[in-house]
Amino acid sequence: MALFDLPREQLHRYRGASAEPDDFDAFWSATLTEARQYDLDARFEPVDTGLSTVRVYDATFAGFGGHPVKGWLTLPAEAAEPVPLVVEFVGYGGGRGLPHEHLLWASTGRAHFVMDTRGQGSGWGGGGGTPDPVGAAPAYPGFMTRGIDAPENYYYRRVFTDAVRAVEAARTHPLTDASCTAVIGESQGGGISIAVGGLVPDLLAVAPDVPFLCDFPRAVTLTDSAPYREIGLFLRTHRGRTGEALRTLSYFDGVHFAARGRAPALFSTALEDQTCPPSTVFAAFNAWAHEEKSIEVYDFNGHEGGGPYQAAAKLRWLGSRM
Repeated sequence: MALFDLPREQLHRYRGASAEPDDFDAFWSATLTEARQYDLDARFEPVDTGLSTVRVYDATFAGFGGHPVKGWLTLPAEAAEPVPLVVEFVGYGGGRGLPHEHLLWASTGRAHFVMDTRGQGSGWGGGGGTPDPVGAAPAYPGFMTRGIDAPENYYYRRVFTDAVRAVEAARTHPLTDASCTAVIGESQGGGISIAVGGLVPDLLAVAPDVPFLCDFPRAVTLTDSAPYREIGLFLRTHRGRTGEALRTLSYFDGVHFAARGRAPALFSTALEDQTCPPSTVFAAFNAWAHEEKSIEVYDFNGHEGGGPYQAAAKLRWLGSRM
């Protein structure tokens, strides 16, 4: 697929089509206050992985509703004092996988925490092990329409809350430097990192790659690729509910979280990406509130984006910050 979205000069001006709810901040303040009524109960159990350059811990913490959420914490083997922390969120359908899948960031001398995504972990990679115990109204198969009847019920309310709690949990380990924390992720993980960037005020850096969950009104009408297409297929059956669905989605739109981003950010996008169209990524990037921000643009790539080239860009970018 050649270029299909807005011309590049328009992308740098595009601001998105999602209307921010008047009670956006109140909704998320109440959600996180409710979650923090549960003891974080962060636990880190050493794991014998056969790896000699890192130490790995099987992490568990209380996320939304006090539900147990899993993760891996990987530390440089020689770490004796607190080290900078990178918290990572994973793409749609994936889980935390296996410890040896996550060696890059610990290899740089940083702590690395990767969060399992509740209910996912069965689509690719090494799997996951965090259930989502919350029921929902009728939904299209997948995760995009679970609880779309109301913001209070929507699936990503639980996931974004888990993600904030993941940062809080990772920061409790004695060998992580809570004052030096970055969040990263690709695709769904990029969208989650944008949300965390808008909800956690004291991050050092945010790096979302080809982020999902941004500018829902444009995304669901521009691309017929999954996962956004799940929403259209739901509305194909549930005729007349488009306004209700978009209202729910507006509470989870990366554009609105980006407007509250208080840390330097490095975004990336690809101009042939039909999964997360570049205009939706630019909508969040252009809204990002912190003045120090940049975006890597890959002209002839799809949803794979920059791949290893973007990993190298993040290594350089974070290297000057933490």
